[in-house]
Amino acid sequence: MKLHYPILMIALGLSACAPGNPRADIQGSHLTAAQKATIGKKIWQNESGGKIDGLTAWNVGEEFPSLGIGHFIWYPAGFNGRFRETWPEFIAYAKSKGVNPPTIAKVANSPWNTRDEFFKDFRSPEMVRLRDWLASTVNLQTDFIVDRSHAALPKILSAAPVPERSKIKANYEKVATTPQGTYALIDYVNFKGDGTSQTEKYKGQGWGLLQVLGGMQAVDSGAAAAREFAASSKRILSRRIDNSPPERGEARWLEGWHKRCDTYAKPL
Repeated sequence: MKLHYPILMIALGLSACAPGNPRADIQGSHLTAAQKATIGKKIWQNESGGKIDGLTAWNVGEEFPSLGIGHFIWYPAGFNGRFRETWPEFIAYAKSKGVNPPTIAKVANSPWNTRDEFFKDFRSPEMVRLRDWLASTVNLQTDFIVDRSHAALPKILSAAPVPERSKIKANYEKVATTPQGTYALIDYVNFKGDGTSQTEKYKGQGWGLLQVLGGMQAVDSGAAAAREFAASSKRILSRRIDNSPPERGEARWLEGWHKRCDTYAKPL
């Protein structure tokens, strides 16, 4: 599979945009079904080892459950977290595509307020049905993740300081010239966001795609760019952990996060 930049930009639904005019025309995805299936499988593997039970998770140290192949965040009632809540967005997306989620998935807030409540309910008929539904809609979830990535570049260029836009756009283009780079750009937005949110920062420093692209060293296009994207991702996530509140204990995630970033340097 060989994707050069102009083809990839069509595949990701983006038109090229000049550094001084960061808006892009967002169109439909032209990734093939096989490409999307491979990316979806890798994301599921990254998040929960490709396991059915991993489709409903609540990580130690977090205040919310994470659902689906992309571990979409779902906040309990009354909790206002710093991270983008993506589960309600996915449910709205599913409905817009004519897919009817299980009843438990459609309520406004997580029906579990604590991790203990979540795991007491883990083998309930409702949770089993939810996991079965998620396992049957992997393609839909992948489409949602890919569609989220479509909007990332124009948002990033709009948010970036004007002097940095040329570098960020050029790095995006370099990474986007290989299949593994395509996967890396899509996965990282789902993994850690696009980097434009003012709440997704510690000590004033973000950790999303904007920061990874901005932190890349000068490299050639192709596999070298994918490897540098992986290296920059690891540097940015290490910085996040260094900046994080000690009570969150984020250092325990460093090894797993770095292993995920290492997949960006490998062939798709």
